[in-house]
Amino acid sequence: MFYKFFKSLCRIWYGIIFRTRVIGAENIPKSGAFILAANHVSNWDPPFLGTFIEREVCYMGKEELFKNPVMAWICRHLYVFPVKRGAADKTAIKTAVKILRDGKCLGIFPEGTRSKTGKLGRAEAGVSLIAAMTKAPIVPAAIVDTEKIFSRAVKFPRLAVVYGAPMKFSGSTKDKEALENFAQDIMNEIAKLKSSVT
Repeated sequence: MFYKFFKSLCRIWYGIIFRTRVIGAENIPKSGAFILAANHVSNWDPPFLGTFIEREVCYMGKEELFKNPVMAWICRHLYVFPVKRGAADKTAIKTAVKILRDGKCLGIFPEGTRSKTGKLGRAEAGVSLIAAMTKAPIVPAAIVDTEKIFSRAVKFPRLAVVYGAPMKFSGSTKDKEALENFAQDIMNEIAKLKSSVT
């Protein structure tokens, strides 16, 4: 209930105030597990990414968010689960795998952190590992201009989100090079989607 209420507010906020363009929504699977992988340039990105699709999206969130009881309650009701940054968090990976094996959507930012320049960074192999463990398809997504929200230059930029065609990883969980290469393939596809917005 809280998730739906929050999503409704986000649709008003992003859809009306920021006149968001939504491209490629037909690429979102109507059922079954999938990973929604996007670039990350702003704190506005997690709610923005899932606002204009019908599926509920579960996210990893830095564990610091859960130290505040109120924020922890909000995060859990928005399907956010904690992850330790800077290290391989096996508990978070197990949670992500369970989400996908339950047929749900996992939202993830392959770069692992926000880009402070707005440029795409190098992807971490975690997204490929989770895809390899679950055989879930990855839907690449490009988030455009959220870093400009309330900026000095433009207070209310027109935003865009582009959802690409699903991708599949067919390699082994033990093939480190293949995992890293596929993670970068995802980022390359995100770059193409982002450049398609004019």
